[in-house]
Amino acid sequence: MRLTTYTDYTLRTLIYLGSQPGRTSTIRDIADAYGISKNHLMKVVHQLGIAGLVETVRGRNGGLRLKLAPEDINLGAVIRATEPDFFMAECFDVAHNRCMLAPVCGLQGVLHSAVDAFLAVLDQRTLASLLPPPDALRGRAAVRVAPIRLRRNAAKAPAK
Repeated sequence: MRLTTYTDYTLRTLIYLGSQPGRTSTIRDIADAYGISKNHLMKVVHQLGIAGLVETVRGRNGGLRLKLAPEDINLGAVIRATEPDFFMAECFDVAHNRCMLAPVCGLQGVLHSAVDAFLAVLDQRTLASLLPPPDALRGRAAVRVAPIRLRRNAAKAPAK
């Protein structure tokens, strides 16, 4: 099972906001903390707002915050809303299935059971279950991930 980058960024955003109770954060704060694109996060945050999970606060100390308590945000529901499909194999997509084994193959049933089990575990969890204890981050600097930069003229570097 593999989640899309969109779902990954959605979960990261929710975890970040859930780890900042009583405070607002900006898209830039979240992007910088995870070393990811601000432009991608803008779309994620917009959809989280439409879904009623995140609210924006205008003004001098404005930003984003969770609209619901972390205990009220179900992971299974979030992942179902962000993943386009759960096609584990070609046979899951009835419209484009060209596998000649599909009518007699047992793999599809096994994979459907696996996806159901995956989602059942997520349905039992909330955002609160992913958050560190409130005092775990106290006194720690925000983790910043620097992007990897390749040297342009590495081949021209003098030999030592």
